[in-house]
Amino acid sequence: MKARISEIFSSIQGEGLYLGERQFFVRFFGCNLECKFCDTKFRRFSEYEPHEIFKEIASYKKRFHSISFTGGEPLLQKDFLKEMLRLTSDNGHKNYLETNGTLAGELEEVIDYLDIVAMDVKLPSSTGMGDLWKSHRSFLKVASKKETFIKTIICQSTREEDVREVVNLIKEMPKPVILVLQPNSFENEAGELKEKCDNFRELCKKEHVTTCVIPQMHRVLGVR
Repeated sequence: MKARISEIFSSIQGEGLYLGERQFFVRFFGCNLECKFCDTKFRRFSEYEPHEIFKEIASYKKRFHSISFTGGEPLLQKDFLKEMLRLTSDNGHKNYLETNGTLAGELEEVIDYLDIVAMDVKLPSSTGMGDLWKSHRSFLKVASKKETFIKTIICQSTREEDVREVVNLIKEMPKPVILVLQPNSFENEAGELKEKCDNFRELCKKEHVTTCVIPQMHRVLGVR
C-alpha cells in the first residue's frame, strides 16, 4: 500500500488553536476541492508505504506535540491514512487531522485513531465554489466524537449570511465547538480584514459561540 505524499517535515503549527506547537507534518497530495485562496497547490509527490513514513517519524529526536496529517486532503487516501494512524497511535503518538471537512464516510473509518480534528468549513462567498453545508454537517457529526475545532477563511468577499450558517452548524452539535476566523493571507497584508473579522466575532459572541481570530502565523514568522 502506497500513498502520494507532497512533503514530510517538522515545524510549528501555524494555524488554529494549536498555534505554536511543534508538530511532525505529513502532507498528502491531492484535493477534492478548488478554493480560490488555496496556498498548497503542489504539483509533485513521492510515493511512500506506511512503515517508510513511520521510520522517518521514529528517527526524529526532538519532542513534538502531535503528528499533523494534512494536505491537500488526507481522507482521499483513506486506506493508507488508516494504516498510518494505527501505527502512530499504537506507538503513543497523538494524531491531528487537518481536513476540508467534506468526506464524512471516510472520516467515519478513521475517527477511532484520531485525537484532534482541525476541520475547515468552506464558505461559498469565500471559496468561489458552491454550497457545501450538507457535507459539512455530516462531517461535523462524525468529527465531534473527538476533540474538534473549526477554521474558516475570511475574505473581502465573505458574506455575513455564510458566517451565520457556520454558527447554526455549531449550535446543532451536542457539545461546544470553537470557531477560528482566519483572515485570507493573500488579502490581508495591511490588515484590511481586521474590522470584518472583528464584526464577525461579535456576531458569533452574541450567538454564544466561542470564536477567535487567528491569522496564518507561519507566514508572518516566515517558517515552513
